[in-house]
Amino acid sequence: MNVRYALFILVSMFAAACGSSSSSSTTAPTTNTGTPVSIVSGSSTLTTTAYSPNPVTVAVGGTVTWKNNDSVTHNSVATNGAWNSGNIAPGGSFSMTFPSAGSFPYHCSIHPGMVGTVTVQ
Repeated sequence: MNVRYALFILVSMFAAACGSSSSSSTTAPTTNTGTPVSIVSGSSTLTTTAYSPNPVTVAVGGTVTWKNNDSVTHNSVATNGAWNSGNIAPGGSFSMTFPSAGSFPYHCSIHPGMVGTVTVQ
């Protein structure tokens, strides 16, 4: 009888531990896609209207997400070297979080006439 009782206690403890674990895993993950900036169609021939909106303003700690809505590859490169998205293929995106206030000019290094500014307040 004592063996059955001990086994019951062990199984109950195991089930309680599993239940506790599963309840914490039911929290839905949050997705921060950031403030959207579109790389517009035909942007390689544009200048200050290649990125929309331009300028874009976010709060300190905010994230900007560039999405390439054009049919050719582009990128987002900070003039001060703070970020470089690498190539963003058509339909692709890149996100950058801004930890401090300031004005951050950027451009497309593939099409240098494409320019924009992120303002962080």
